[in-house]
Amino acid sequence: MKFMLLIYADENVWTDPERQQCYSDSAQLAHRLSTAGQYISASPLQPVATARSVKVRGGKRLVHDGPFAETKEQLGGYFMVEANSLDDAVAIAAKIPGAQKGTVEVRPVLELPNLPDSSTR
Repeated sequence: MKFMLLIYADENVWTDPERQQCYSDSAQLAHRLSTAGQYISASPLQPVATARSVKVRGGKRLVHDGPFAETKEQLGGYFMVEANSLDDAVAIAAKIPGAQKGTVEVRPVLELPNLPDSSTR
């Protein structure tokens, strides 16, 4: 079963050296998960200042700067993993370096039929 591990944190709590170490540690975790056959993808996100939120109402596209909600923690990155159970996915989430200063949300992925295969891009 696929799980999306969404990493939330206040992007201002990390010093530059801590952020670089987090990226390095996350890459190491991704390699360990890959060796175990559990890695699908992972990536940090650019700062929230680069984000746009889009919605369509009455046929009109509305675009706003930044993330959708005003919160102390923002979505900073993700891991997509393969795990046998929710408990296994939670155990992986606890190993993500971002969990040390933020929160990792663990959500099963709803797999829809007839979507393009991302491995063929």
